[in-house]
Amino acid sequence: MKIREHGVRAACLLGAAATAAALTLGPAQAQPGPTGSTTTTPFTTPNTDGCPQKTRPPAPIDSSEVPAPGESAPAELPVPDKPIGGDRLGECGVVLPVGAPSLPADISATAWMVSDLDTGRVLAAKDPHGRYRPASTIKVALAIVALRTLDLDKVVIGTQADADVDGTRVGIGPGGRYTNRQLMQALIMCSGNDAAHAIATQLGGDKAAVAKMNDLAKSLRAMDTRAATPSGLDGPGMSTSAYDLSVLFREAMSIPLFAEFIHTEQVDFPGYPADPKIPDDNFDKADHPGFPIGNDNQLLYNYPGAIGGKTGFTDDARQTFVAAAERDGHRLVVTLLQADVRPIRPWEQAARLLDYGFALDSDARIGKLPEVGDDLIQPSVPLASPPPRADGSRPEVSRSAHEGARTAALIAGPVVMLALLLLARRAWRSR
Repeated sequence: MKIREHGVRAACLLGAAATAAALTLGPAQAQPGPTGSTTTTPFTTPNTDGCPQKTRPPAPIDSSEVPAPGESAPAELPVPDKPIGGDRLGECGVVLPVGAPSLPADISATAWMVSDLDTGRVLAAKDPHGRYRPASTIKVALAIVALRTLDLDKVVIGTQADADVDGTRVGIGPGGRYTNRQLMQALIMCSGNDAAHAIATQLGGDKAAVAKMNDLAKSLRAMDTRAATPSGLDGPGMSTSAYDLSVLFREAMSIPLFAEFIHTEQVDFPGYPADPKIPDDNFDKADHPGFPIGNDNQLLYNYPGAIGGKTGFTDDARQTFVAAAERDGHRLVVTLLQADVRPIRPWEQAARLLDYGFALDSDARIGKLPEVGDDLIQPSVPLASPPPRADGSRPEVSRSAHEGARTAALIAGPVVMLALLLLARRAWRSR
């Protein structure tokens, strides 16, 4: 299998991030203790000082990147002679401004970067141009292309091909009627691979959509990036870097609707008709009703000033993440690649790096994001802000510890029940 996140629509509704965290926690290596019992090996952040990922991502652990019959694997992306963004961004270990304090503890991401959303200054990084797999964070590139191409009011009819895609699905069903706006919400808020398929189909199919995404990356000088699939499922040649992911996110934030969608906590998503060809479809042959979908980015709910972002996971990419937050008039972006849920969850690692970035001097920098045709650090385009609510207020993003525990309980219970129901239904069908 390419990915462990199985596609059930309730995963998004009930909090896909929490579900993914439980599903993707890799087994710790056991070591015998003094009394014969076993203990877990403490997690250590991978050392990248020797530039192990300068030319390509780590070796895959499964067959997801094996080329299709008759096709060959793409060549490695060339490494620019000079590091894009400045000489210090060519370093592969931790890169900090002169005189900066020590980093926060428990950052397990193999590569990461903190940058200023508005000025383009890069504040701190680890292996910023190292090449890793993006997983679903590459949907940021698909969103840019789609938001600038598609009519968001157009109604699209769901297909069986949409419903059958691998990985996380929002719950598109054959015959369902969805506006492109709803598909974009499903893509950005809860990472629906079925939504990515429906969007890519309108862009000419998967190969055409991927080509448009790669053209976009080149135009932004994101030279470590090559999409292989529209959704972020691993494929031959898939690659990005912490630096490039920041570039793509900054470009996406020039689109007001993108800023709106990453900041939206919950919306209603349409249902779809029962399939008359399946005798027990939806048990009582009634239409599948609509349902609410929630944003799977836990930083949005738990970090004061969070603007929003995008999550990702595959077996090969591990945890990936990009998000932004605002404090005292400053907006920062953090990216994480090949992270783990140990010792803390990716959004918590991102929160610590954001705190670190906000605490740095206002002129701290180790490099810059590219400005096409201009070497100066300046905004290339007006950057959007998340819209306020209808009453003019902004969502309160801080939560108490008790509320967080209550939310976790509400998420875990229905997910377990749903899993048991699905297993029971499959067992009944196999009899």
